[in-house]
Amino acid sequence: MKKILITAGMFFAFVSAQAQTAEEIKAEMAPKKDSIAAIQGRVDALQAQLDALPGWKIGAFGTIGGSLSNFNNWFAQGIPNNSSGNIGFTVNAYANLQEKKFFWRNAANLNLTWVKLDDKDDPTDDDSFRQATDVFNISSLYGRKVSEKFAISALAEYRTTILSNFNDPGYLDLGIGATWTPITDLVVVMHPLNYNFVFSSEDTIFESSMGAKILADYTKKIGAVNFKSNLSLFQSYKSGDLSNWTWTNSFSYTLWKMIGVGFDFGLRNNKQETLNYIVNNAPTPDPTATFDTIDNELQTYWTLGLSYKF
Repeated sequence: MKKILITAGMFFAFVSAQAQTAEEIKAEMAPKKDSIAAIQGRVDALQAQLDALPGWKIGAFGTIGGSLSNFNNWFAQGIPNNSSGNIGFTVNAYANLQEKKFFWRNAANLNLTWVKLDDKDDPTDDDSFRQATDVFNISSLYGRKVSEKFAISALAEYRTTILSNFNDPGYLDLGIGATWTPITDLVVVMHPLNYNFVFSSEDTIFESSMGAKILADYTKKIGAVNFKSNLSLFQSYKSGDLSNWTWTNSFSYTLWKMIGVGFDFGLRNNKQETLNYIVNNAPTPDPTATFDTIDNELQTYWTLGLSYKF
């Protein structure tokens, strides 16, 4: 009994010593973490000053995602013998000029994805990679400053697909108005005088019109993190059926050197594109469909994979 009590006492003493040691280590770590946070705060402040200096700022980052798979005699699924895969990438690039009296901001976004599904038991199926996501957008914004945060501006923005149906449809916005830059990384464009040129072979559905253009862009780099969010909205003065908006977001986190993890997603609303799909491209086309009879569903995409910082 005496030996048991001695052993138990030694065990609790050991645990107590270990706990005390752990608490001491945590106590030593706390001020060091505070010091690291303070140093990072000073570095971020210096980076903000650097970003605000006049001159060109050029950069790019992107995401690459993909997978390949092969099944043989996997009878639990509907196609037991198949090979499949998908691959996609996104590139966000910018070239911005900041001067005392004016600025010139240029941006490009490209998102492409291909997919394949080869049914080995069906010799007539399509076993090639097919285009799935196709997004291309470039913009150029010039502003003449009237104050530190406001400018009279002109914007040109072009959006289309490039893998198929290039410029069919294509959208070109040209407009003038004002730009608000409340902080270094946020730009808000408000152009009440804007013309939305629509290029398409289907001229009974797509139509150009005058309207208001609103564009908001937030691009930020904090250490290993790159983030970009862009909202482009056109409100037609002629008809709500001719209005559209697109919201794209890109996020990447650098894990090692230039390689990291990236995630991209986008939302889009365009009634003209929806009607064109139902009339001409749907599995069961409906040539009698009109703007009043269709359900304008939200368009979405996302990509998750490895990222590479240029």
